Amino acid sequence: MFGLFRRQDPRFRDDGQALWCRVRTARNGEIIKVRLSKTSEMSIQGGGYFVRKQLVGPKTLDQAMLEVTLNRGHKVLQAVVDGGDLVPVSQWRDDDG
Repeated sequence: MFGLFRRQDPRFRDDGQALWCRVRTARNGEIIKVRLSKTSEMSIQGGGYFVRKQLVGPKTLDQAMLEVTLNRGHKVLQAVVDGGDLVPVSQWRDDDG
């Protein structure tokens, strides 16, 4: 019950319809903007949701794999990036990506 009222992970922004994040690739440091749709991309798993997304940088073609586990309220419980790392929202710049 209390999981529904938890704060969103500081590396994600919720716009109501989707979650947004930015991944910095390990190879060249390219920033990839990522949109995770709440209606079409998330699979039901246990008491929440799961999404796995293969990412390719448009400039360098760097690759990364993002896996996110969320609760029923679409709050991030766990996020793992293979081939990069998540950039906190406080460090986002409009010219990234």
